[in-house]
This record gives sequence, structure tokens and C-alpha cells, in this order.
Amino acid sequence: MGSYKVAERNGGLPVGGNGGSATNAEKRPNEQLTSWFVRSGWSKGELARQVNRRARQMGAHHISTDTSRVRRWLDGEQPREPIPRILSELFSERFGCVVAIEDLGLRTAHQSPSVSGVDLPWAGPQTVQLLSEFSRSDLMLARRGFLGTSLALSAGPALIEPMQRWLVPVPATDLGRPETAASARRPSRLSKPELDLLESTTVMFRQWDAQCGGGLRRKAVVGQLHEVTDLLQEPQPADTAKRLFKVAAELAELAGWMSYDVGLQPTAQKYFVLALHAAKEAEDKPLGSYILSSMSRQMIHLGRPEDALELIHLAQYGSRDCATPRTQAMLYAMEARAYANMGQPSRCKRAVRMAEDTFGDAALGGEPDPDWIRFFSEAELNGENAHSYRDLAYVAGRSPTYASLAEPVMQRAVELFGKDDEHQRSYALNLIGMATVHLMQREPEQCTVLAERAIGVARRVRSERVNTRLRKTVDTAARDYGDVAEVVRLTDQIAAQLPESAEAV
Repeated sequence: MGSYKVAERNGGLPVGGNGGSATNAEKRPNEQLTSWFVRSGWSKGELARQVNRRARQMGAHHISTDTSRVRRWLDGEQPREPIPRILSELFSERFGCVVAIEDLGLRTAHQSPSVSGVDLPWAGPQTVQLLSEFSRSDLMLARRGFLGTSLALSAGPALIEPMQRWLVPVPATDLGRPETAASARRPSRLSKPELDLLESTTVMFRQWDAQCGGGLRRKAVVGQLHEVTDLLQEPQPADTAKRLFKVAAELAELAGWMSYDVGLQPTAQKYFVLALHAAKEAEDKPLGSYILSSMSRQMIHLGRPEDALELIHLAQYGSRDCATPRTQAMLYAMEARAYANMGQPSRCKRAVRMAEDTFGDAALGGEPDPDWIRFFSEAELNGENAHSYRDLAYVAGRSPTYASLAEPVMQRAVELFGKDDEHQRSYALNLIGMATVHLMQREPEQCTVLAERAIGVARRVRSERVNTRLRKTVDTAARDYGDVAEVVRLTDQIAAQLPESAEAV
């Protein structure tokens, strides 16, 4: 396993009036920050404006950066929090990969484990406490980006090694708050119908996310998660605690997924990690494997396919004897995505075949699937495999060969999602994917047809992920085929109908 520089802790130094220096002693030019800055193509004034805009989004209205301040950072001045976090997020977004605070030659301040890193205690009471603290903070600090920019993403060994502890068995006495003899005899104040209702509410939230995207109901999910952690802080019979941990795990995963969908990447990762802890307390290995697959998808999105592959292999190993064929097929499909982004076509194709074969086993019936994996339909299988071929094409320099492999599979996904009113976000993402395939095949006119359809769906779906992919596809079309009339019309259309704006979360 390679060695990566990662940011593990959230900063907490007192904030100066304009993000000034924590110390000027022995100041030396910051060569690391300078390197990232030069490659970004930004001017000092442009970076200063972006820092100020992001600071306002997170409620830090006292931040007022200018070109002279940026110059001092490049000369070696160490800015105080939250400037290092803001710079890390801005450069990560610019380059499409994790650019940690340390990668910028900046220092981080220590914070308590409740709000920092991913290496958390694997014990029931601590998991409940951390879920409660984090969900409460998310609800209180409701401005877009505040909580997200006060966290740092973990990657490489700092992420993988703590997640491997998921495989260590949990002592039965660690489930929830330890029961005394009196509490063991006391009946739970939660009846079975009430527990059933909590579980069905989670299913409803998941349906809303698929239909409307992560931006519409995220805070409702976080609020429900906080209520469930309140219940877990009360003495509960073991079987009730187990069901509550399962509900908490599903809600935390969904909160993470919605955060990922609207672009709050550090917040998403924190929820995923806490969800995995809760799934472990619930002794639900298949659910844990699903959470790890969500983490893997996020790492692919952030340009860390090696980390994605490690997470998927951990998921496969941990659930190898208990996951349903549908879940196993989904894990193979994500394995293919990781191999594609690593530029390993033979392993990618093998994982695609395994996903198809295993999904065929799911069609034969057998053990019923849990609700969280029912999204993985024939349409989703085709969409994932087509995106693997498309990603291979990108890694191979927009190879027409791999693009031709993606086209029929992606077309099938588009056809199936077009008949599915419940998964509109997936429909939009596959329309965009098909548009990119046509671009790689030098067919800009066909690209615009699909992109225009995707715009119509995107306007109904609150998903920054959809909007970002759509804008990038249109930008690529404009760069490569700016003289094509259909592309010019598409560029005007997206500027008018899908302008960039802050997402409500």
C-alpha cells in the first residue's frame, strides 16, 4: 500500500480578523502552496475572491482576503483557521482529487476525535455519542459548507487502516448501553409497530433521495438520525438496540450519500464512517459492505481509485458468506469502476463479467434483498458497467475502442431508466454518460441531444453532482466543437436554465 499525505484532523485555532498568520517566525517561501497555485491557473486576486466567497458561505464573515495576503501565504506566512481548510477544499475541487492541508505546506490544529479524522473507537456507546454530536452539529451549523469546510478528507492508509477494523468481532456486551439487571427486565418504551415505523421512514427517505436528489431532504434525514441516537442513549433491550443501530446505520449512510450528492465531501465521509460503525454494532455485514461501497464511489469521484479498490475488497471479504447475489453484483460493478480508473482493462472486464453473472443469480430468486440494495436494478447494472468502459476510455486518452464498448451498454441503461420514474437522478447521470461517449466518438450533434434531455431532468433533481457533470460535459463539447451550431445552442441553454448557484442542504 502506498504512502499518502492526508489531512486527518480538523483545525480549531482562534480565527484572526482576516485569516492572518499564526506565526511569522522563521518564515520561508511555501514551495508546495506555490506549486499548486501555479498549476491552478488562478491569479492572486481570483484565489482571494474564492476564499472570501467560501468563507461567507460557511458563516466566517470576518474573513477579508486580498492579493497581498495571498502573496504573504506564498512567501511562507501560515494562515489561521479556517483558511487552510478553505484552501484545501478549493484546490481539491480544482484538481478533482484530495489536496490535503499538509500537501499545501500548511499546518492543521488538533481537534477532539468527535469532529476529526476517521480513526474512531469501535464501541457502541462511543458510536452513539459521536453520531449524536455530529448530527447535532450538522443541524445547528446549517449554512452551506460550514461543517463541510471545517473537516478534512482522509485518504490512503489513514482511511483504509481504520476501516479494516470493521472485520474485528464486536463483543455482544458492547451493543448499545450496557444493560443492568433492572434495565434488562424493563420493557422498551418503543413498541414493535414504532420500530417498524422508524424502518419504513428510512425507506421513504431513500425513495425521496432517488427521485429528488440529495439537496431536498438532507436535513430531514439528519434530524431523524439525531432522534434515533437519542433513543440509543437510553437503556434498551439487546434486540431493540440492534434494530436501532441498523436504522442509525442506514440513516447515516443516506445522510452521507446526500452530502456527497450536493458536494459536501468531508461531511459525507464522516457520515459514511459513522454509518459503518453503527452497522458493526447491528452485526449487519451486508449493510456494512454497502456503506463501504458508497465510500468507494466517493473515492473514485475524488480521483483515488486505489483507495476505492481497497474499500471494495474489504467489503467483499467482510460479506462474502452473507451478502445476497444482488449485493455481490453491485460490489463487482464497483470493483470494475475502480480498475477502470486505475487503467487496468483486463481486470475491469473480468469484474464486469462477474457483476453480470452474479446479477443473473439474483434473478433466480432466493433470499429476499434488503431495501437498501433494491436500487441495483438491471438499469443500474448496465449504467455502472457502461461507466466502467467509459472511464477506461478516458484513462486511455479518450479511446474510441473503449467508448464503443460503453455505447450499447449505456444505451440500454438510458432506455431502462427512461421508463423508471423513481430514479430520475440515475436517469440524468446516464444521459450525461451517454453524451460523453458520443463526444469521445466525435459525434457532437448526438451529444447535444442527450445533454439537452439531461438538462430537463436536472432541473427537477436537486443534485449538485448531476449539475457539475452536466456543466463539465458541456464545457468539453464547447472546447472541442465550439464551432458546431448545436453545441453553441447547448452552451446558451445550460447557462440560462442551469446557472451555478448555492445548493440548499
